[in-house]
Amino acid sequence: MNRFIIVCMSLFSLGCSVFGVQTVEELKYEVIEKDDKKEIRYYPSYIVARVTVDDKEDPDSSAFRILADYIFGKNKSKSQISMTAPVITAEQSEEISMTAPVIMKPEANNKMTMSFSMPSKYTMEELPEPIDKRVKLATVSEHYVAALKYSWFMNKDKNSKLAKKLKNWLKTKPNFAPVSDPYFAGYNPPWTIPFLRRNEVLIKLKKNEN
Repeated sequence: MNRFIIVCMSLFSLGCSVFGVQTVEELKYEVIEKDDKKEIRYYPSYIVARVTVDDKEDPDSSAFRILADYIFGKNKSKSQISMTAPVITAEQSEEISMTAPVIMKPEANNKMTMSFSMPSKYTMEELPEPIDKRVKLATVSEHYVAALKYSWFMNKDKNSKLAKKLKNWLKTKPNFAPVSDPYFAGYNPPWTIPFLRRNEVLIKLKKNEN
């Protein structure tokens, strides 16, 4: 099947429809505190596939393409087959379901890291090994996050403005301290109706001990 068609079909599964209805598995979290569109959340540990690219080379498309190739079957999944006649050794490709959100994190020196969270049914041992060595599998340990939800389209100016708003809100939360720069999450494909899109500014937190 044409790669473009496969990408479109998988993106459709990520966002389901132009109406922003979500049908795929999302990262599980517990809302600790809520203030309008701002939240403090607790995330249990989960596994991601991530890749870091040069920000000057259209990172949103190149990083996404690399990760999409991995979940669409560009991976190693070797199966040991029971002894029979004849003996067959096979190398198979496994397709992994898309999950939401797609995480984007600016790095130093014009770098950008993009991550796909893996479906919760997988352990690290069960995930197929990436063929592309730029794809890294990692376990994200349990943590707290401050989140600010917004709709319409994501862009650098809007993200910067909302990140500042989220930081100012966190100054009123003495029980939590920021431990990361802002990063960003998108839940929908490009064709979702703009006011129904879900985007987020995120900041990782440490809970202060009293």
